[in-house]
Amino acid sequence: MEKKHKEVSSSDNIMHSETSKHTYELSSRQVTDLIESTNKLVQRIDKLVSLFDEAAKHVGEVESTEAKIASLSSKLESLLEQNKAIAQGLLLLEKYVRGKSGLSQPTTQLSEYS
Repeated sequence: MEKKHKEVSSSDNIMHSETSKHTYELSSRQVTDLIESTNKLVQRIDKLVSLFDEAAKHVGEVESTEAKIASLSSKLESLLEQNKAIAQGLLLLEKYVRGKSGLSQPTTQLSEYS
């Protein structure tokens, strides 16, 4: 039984030494190719990171643009409400003047501007 164990152990040692030989037998060309591939990968990753940086800047610009649009929208809504109030006031003033002067009734209803 010990003999089988020694045979297995010696075959393991032979396989290990063969593996080691193959590992160290990498040619300088293969190492050079590996280094070049690694450098290309690093360059592509750098480009990818710069792309993400650029995208992050644009996301910030879009958010500030959306804030500007929201601000302008609220200002326009405020102006619209002011214009409605002015229109109602002018119609009431016209109605009052026509009533005092005895002219015909206005053709525009107040409900249009409510």
